[in-house]
Amino acid sequence: MIVEVVAVGTELLLGQIVNTNAAWIGDRLAASGIDTHYQTVVGDNTGRISLALRSALARSDAVIACGGLGPTHDDLTRDAIAAVMNVPLDRDEEILADIARRFAAMGRRMAPSNARQADVPRGAAVIPQKAGTAPGLICPVGNRVVYAVPGVPSEMREMVERAVVPDLATRASERGEAAVIASRTLRTWGMSESGLADTLGEHIAALDTARAAATGVARGEGRGAAAVPTLAFLASGAEGLKVRITVKARDAATAQSVIAEEEALLREMLGESIFGADGETMEQVVASLLVSRALTLAVAESVTGGLVAARLVDVPGASSWFRGGVVSYASAVKHGILAVPDGPVVTPAAAVAMAQGVRRLLGADCGLGITGVAGPDRQEGQPPGTVHLGIAAPFLPGDGGEALSLRLPGDRAGMRQLTTITALDLLRRKLLRAGPDTP
Repeated sequence: MIVEVVAVGTELLLGQIVNTNAAWIGDRLAASGIDTHYQTVVGDNTGRISLALRSALARSDAVIACGGLGPTHDDLTRDAIAAVMNVPLDRDEEILADIARRFAAMGRRMAPSNARQADVPRGAAVIPQKAGTAPGLICPVGNRVVYAVPGVPSEMREMVERAVVPDLATRASERGEAAVIASRTLRTWGMSESGLADTLGEHIAALDTARAAATGVARGEGRGAAAVPTLAFLASGAEGLKVRITVKARDAATAQSVIAEEEALLREMLGESIFGADGETMEQVVASLLVSRALTLAVAESVTGGLVAARLVDVPGASSWFRGGVVSYASAVKHGILAVPDGPVVTPAAAVAMAQGVRRLLGADCGLGITGVAGPDRQEGQPPGTVHLGIAAPFLPGDGGEALSLRLPGDRAGMRQLTTITALDLLRRKLLRAGPDTP
């Protein structure tokens, strides 16, 4: 069962309203084992809406048209659906009376234009409205179907949950296509998109081959094509690259089993580049590692200006492992408060000294020091994007301090965000390598 979403509204095309409805519908359909291959946005024009619906019906089994069911002159979804069905609109007196009752209950008089919301394409079934005034529609078009739901998000979601998804599930079951779609997203840091593609290239090709070979398997027999996972890369800026595993299977247990198997394989292939899964953040992972090793942390920030500390305190229970931070933006603060030796402050040695100084100052087991040049001007002869990260911890060799130097892209704000997550990732990797018995 393939379903297409057609979002109606010129305001969507103009960017005046973000099309969150289509995203929600896509997520809800996937959770129900229903495929969505296309989403379309079309303005308030009967001809163009009709064309969008016809195009969608030509390549999909069902269409969910969202929006354009209001009472005004530019609410044209009913008219477009009637044109596609090649039937007239009939005014449903029962719906009209219900709309009038809703207005009366609010102490308001129904405007004559609201009567348009009682117009129903001949042969369509009505989805009663529970919250607003616009009813939804289930409109047969040959062996396919168009659902019309309101554009108001709360009304749309209630109607999709109550009527559209159950009806689609029934149709899919009757066609022998009942399924479950499940996914899991692995979050990575430190690899480029091309690097991920190269590392996983042979594996992805093998999955594609397995999926092609499985297309000859009859529906419902054995594992089938639906139980071969697919991988997708999602670039998320300063939050890293995501690798999404998606599986379509006959039941939830099978889907989760395939996902677990694929996740284990990917973790073996990508190693410590994977820092979390689904909604897990870098700071949550760092917090978990610190707690499991009974370690505390303090940070000394220059170029990031407190962004690292802000992310750390977003984690519930941070007070048990986060000692605090010093925003040592001025060189005098680095020298006077953190005991950084006199001299340049945008250096690896200064970053380590900052980490050691804040660790000592706040009585923490681990210290992070961050210095660099956010721009737009050079500092100490170094260009914008220059970053030096220092870490001080009892499990590091020698004097307990190490540095990482790098050059990061982006403008001032973007570079600071990249520096923040890179610094947290440095600590994460050091904690992982030190092992669970770290003193």
